Amino acid sequence: MPLLSLEGVSLAYGLHPLLDDARLMIERGERVSLLGRNGEGKSTLLKVILGEVTPDGGTVRLEDGAVMAVLPQMLPSDDQRTAYEVVADAFPETGQLLAEFHTLSQQADDASLKRLMQVQEKLEALDGWRLDQKVSAILAQFGVDPDRVLATLSGGWQRRVLLAKALVAEPDLLLLDEPTNHLDVPAIAWLEDTLRQYAGALLFVSHDRAFIRRLATRVVELDRGQLVSFAATYDRYLDLKEKALEEEERQNAEFDRKLRQEEAWIRQGIKARRTRNMGRVRALKAMREERRQRRERGGNASFAIEDAARSGKLVVESKDAAFAYGGQDPIIRDLNLTIMRGDKLGLIGENGTGKTTLVRLLLGNLEPGEGQVRLGTNRSVAYFDQLRGELDPDQNALENLAEGREFIDINGQQKHVLGYLQDFLFSPERARSPVRVFSGGERARLMLAKLFSKPANILVLDEPTNDLDVETLELLESQLVAFSGTVIVISHDREFLDNVVTDTLFLDGSGRVRSYVGGYEDWRRQGGVFPSERPARPTEKPKPEGGGKAASPKAKSAGGGNRKLSYKLKLELEGLPDRISALEGEIESLQATVSDTAFYTRPHDEVSETLEALAAKEQELEQTMERWMELEEMAG
Repeated sequence: MPLLSLEGVSLAYGLHPLLDDARLMIERGERVSLLGRNGEGKSTLLKVILGEVTPDGGTVRLEDGAVMAVLPQMLPSDDQRTAYEVVADAFPETGQLLAEFHTLSQQADDASLKRLMQVQEKLEALDGWRLDQKVSAILAQFGVDPDRVLATLSGGWQRRVLLAKALVAEPDLLLLDEPTNHLDVPAIAWLEDTLRQYAGALLFVSHDRAFIRRLATRVVELDRGQLVSFAATYDRYLDLKEKALEEEERQNAEFDRKLRQEEAWIRQGIKARRTRNMGRVRALKAMREERRQRRERGGNASFAIEDAARSGKLVVESKDAAFAYGGQDPIIRDLNLTIMRGDKLGLIGENGTGKTTLVRLLLGNLEPGEGQVRLGTNRSVAYFDQLRGELDPDQNALENLAEGREFIDINGQQKHVLGYLQDFLFSPERARSPVRVFSGGERARLMLAKLFSKPANILVLDEPTNDLDVETLELLESQLVAFSGTVIVISHDREFLDNVVTDTLFLDGSGRVRSYVGGYEDWRRQGGVFPSERPARPTEKPKPEGGGKAASPKAKSAGGGNRKLSYKLKLELEGLPDRISALEGEIESLQATVSDTAFYTRPHDEVSETLEALAAKEQELEQTMERWMELEEMAG
């Protein structure tokens, strides 16, 4: 019996059903990628499976006794609960008691102690300590401070907490809706590794092609109300899908040809009508109805970028530039960079490393505190905001785009605003709907429509790939590659960067910006790593085989075998073990600070200073260890 089965599920909100006699089966251990165009109903399907939306018809069955959990698409806006409280909430009966016990255990007044005893008795009756251990264990596994308030965490760390909540109950089926949105690359890699180790079944919605390639064992596409399964990897699915569309077009063309023949036959002269074959007439009526019921595959988005007059050959040049907020340490330092017309730059770095600040500096929106940033001539900039802040949610798409215009000039040709919006897959009816009811994908397409309706020779795109379906992504990639102006992209979509950019700028969190030729994979091949990926230096020496204790540097130097050393070197050797021990303690303390879940949410100057201190101490320890080994060898 399958873990999850959908049989004949139907659901309609408008003229065309989102689900039309949809069928799906998921077995244990599968990792199923759910694909489909924006607006096809993928998120709605997940809600149907979760029981949050009741279908018009059909059945949804979960195996008896099976547990289901979800990692939602939207992050909470202002959740003041601690990470422990959020994860404990996965157990409705005992979660509140566990959270209360966790809070009371940190208080010492008489009333708290009295209540603590009462809560403890209830938890013992409900086997709550076993669940407490599970909550604490998964938070430790995910590196999350249980006492951190969720609202104070970055988006990536909030995802960790919510995933911990989803997994702590050991669900048999986990649903994920756009889990990589707003995550930086190290967080995405961590999520991939965690989900690959998960023993249950996955059903996930994502447009991150690298993420899908790494995870999916099967692809299911929601297309015109139908769920079509491809028992294949993502790349194999692309080949099979292309062939399926070609076959569909061939069959439709053959059907339409035959229908035209029958329509011509029915309109023949009087003699033909007298001898008309009524069976053939009934067959023609059936063909007409079949053609009427056919749901055509939606068209592809079709847009072009409005070129402004060419900018000067030099777009921007910086020399030893630095920028800091409010007298703090620089977020950007020692910036030496030249951007020429036609360059296509990708900016990568962990969240909080200053990517947006760097862009504002390069655009002239910020003045450097040190050094110089020289702007080129005839610059016309169009900016894509990842938060979609330029859209008024109370206005419709037409009002957001038109700004009083009836026609838009696109590369010398006038186009009506409604026709222009249709190029971005907005029907006239949808174009008159308020933006607040739009899906994430529709908002992203409207932002692109607004961006490309204005002449520009410099495009700045901040996380443009969030919520876009794959086909629109590929069109955007081709347009950016063909664009004759300059492109600056902030993105965590690895494949998008590889397909678009010619150079990569990496921000390592210390304020320094390093330039690499090529995209993300080229940066990797040139030795690029994120700070969080660097292995921590072990603070304990491995024990030798056989179970004995490892000899410490101090124990070795105390043996009196240093007859070959001068008095000064003897004193140096005797002092080195204590210095090594002190350095290891300092490094351990710094590593604990860096490993803290809130570390990268601290001020940039504090983060940079701590990272530099850790690197310096590690280097000093290496040099001290080498000196100790050198003197030990001399001592014999």
